[in-house]
Amino acid sequence: MKKYLNIIVIGILAMTFLSCKKESFNYPPGTVGISKITYFPIITMKGEKYFIVAKGGTFTDPGATAKVGTDDSPVVVSGSVNTSVAGVYAVTYSAENADGFSATATRQVIVYDTQPDAAARDFSGKYLRASNSVASNWKKIGPGVYLVANPGGAPGADGIIVVAVNPTGSVISIPPQNTDSGAWASKDESYNLAGNTYSWVVVNAGYGPALRVFVKQI
Repeated sequence: MKKYLNIIVIGILAMTFLSCKKESFNYPPGTVGISKITYFPIITMKGEKYFIVAKGGTFTDPGATAKVGTDDSPVVVSGSVNTSVAGVYAVTYSAENADGFSATATRQVIVYDTQPDAAARDFSGKYLRASNSVASNWKKIGPGVYLVANPGGAPGADGIIVVAVNPTGSVISIPPQNTDSGAWASKDESYNLAGNTYSWVVVNAGYGPALRVFVKQI
């Protein structure tokens, strides 16, 4: 009986030793255990995300770089800019890794055609939508060119940013544009300079046809 007990004790000690043995983490490059590591592309745009150029001017694309892990990756550029026509143009940079995973980044190029009266004006500020008191913020970034955060005055939509323009007088609009949050435009726009209010219908797949009225906070 003592012999069998000794055998059992030795077996338990052997199992304990094996279970305490440290696992080797010296995996082949690009793996963890039996799993392969996938590095997703990371794109870095050179220059500004919003590039402003006067109608008839010159646009030179600053370009972008891409990395997959520590390795450089080719960048594919799509989209074109016509500086003879005012508008908002999208230049998109994309890259793909060996496993087919891709990433994109988009630059907005604004070609403006702004008259002196509008160029001297500044609509920047905080506006509250009349129906729900949700804020929309305007920031001037060029002559008659603005970035508008939460253009529809919708709760929880502060991260949505579009380009709006004021080409002359009190005329405002969201020119047709493609952004990270989809396609945008506006219609039925008006700005009341005396009352510091404006209204427009936001044209986007996530918004209805209601006229949205905003009041500037002085």
